[in-house]
Amino acid sequence: MKAVKNITFEKKTAERFQQFSRTHYKTHSEALAGMLDFFFYNEISPKENFGPTGRRIENIIKKRINVVIAITKDMERHKVNPTLAILMSLMEAADPKNNYANRKRDYEEDDTHPDFYK
Repeated sequence: MKAVKNITFEKKTAERFQQFSRTHYKTHSEALAGMLDFFFYNEISPKENFGPTGRRIENIIKKRINVVIAITKDMERHKVNPTLAILMSLMEAADPKNNYANRKRDYEEDDTHPDFYK
């Protein structure tokens, strides 16, 4: 049998440790050894702050995605439509015979189209 030593903890802390130990390890000794190994091998202190949590990072990403969506919608409203109008005017200027605004559509001259009889 291995040598055992007693350590005193506050009751609340001991209950938390026992609950943690039961869910993750077989014995309390293994749980304590695993926690000590974790801090030793990762060279971190239990008092260190690891920075933002996963939820906080997710909220930041969602906000940035919403900003990107807003910028894209603004570009569609204010940049794409004027650009399209400029391109249409360039096409009309380049080929004045095919005035796209006044040109009859092919189906308007075709009497087989259903809209012909309206």
